[in-house]
Amino acid sequence: MTNKVKILYVEDDAYLRYVTRDNLEIKGYQVIISQDGEEAWEAFQNSKPDLCILDVMLPKLDGFSLAKLIRQINVNIPIIFLTAKSLKEDKIEGLTIGGDDYITKPYSIEELILKIEIFLKRSKVYKHDQNKLKDFSIGNYNFSPATLELSHSQISIRMTQKEAELLQLFHNNQNRIVKRDEILNAIWGEDDYFKGRSLDVFISRLRKYLSKDSKICIENIHGIGFRLILQNADTTLK
Repeated sequence: MTNKVKILYVEDDAYLRYVTRDNLEIKGYQVIISQDGEEAWEAFQNSKPDLCILDVMLPKLDGFSLAKLIRQINVNIPIIFLTAKSLKEDKIEGLTIGGDDYITKPYSIEELILKIEIFLKRSKVYKHDQNKLKDFSIGNYNFSPATLELSHSQISIRMTQKEAELLQLFHNNQNRIVKRDEILNAIWGEDDYFKGRSLDVFISRLRKYLSKDSKICIENIHGIGFRLILQNADTTLK
């Protein structure tokens, strides 16, 4: 198999690390393994993987801190967290710092492979669509899907893939109420409690990014969803 998909897999449990690596290699993936966060950060920079699987509880540099470093230089690569933690706050933190999904230990290799296939496919589709999408304006802001850059005369922001998808969704539905489940299914692929909480954090980020233009408002329609309002536009409920 040429041009194998490269996966960075970070796990400090040696037995689990090698068993999982062997199963992924049987499926045709090239697997780069690391046992701690610092080693993984070096491996990420050298190997340029297509997807990352990060244990949360890692020596030297934990999985969340590692993900933040990765997101500073690559906003598109899928990141799946592996965690023994069942606390709501930990799962929400993982999603809001840039993780695409999480799997709670113990997990089956079949579940992990399914997640990998889903996110590789979504990443490929997004990159393809990204090349076809045109730059657009929202109020005094300009956004470039090709670079994920949101620009204003006062600021320029490099957005994450999910932030960009959310902005694009609102742009396509200006002055229309977009239901929460519609947003969650379109961007996260499913509607559950943790991704719903993560959505609220992403909405807060967009509001902050767009705060330089007082004519832009992301309105919360309680219990239903959200609506992007431009003050000079027709805001009749639809």
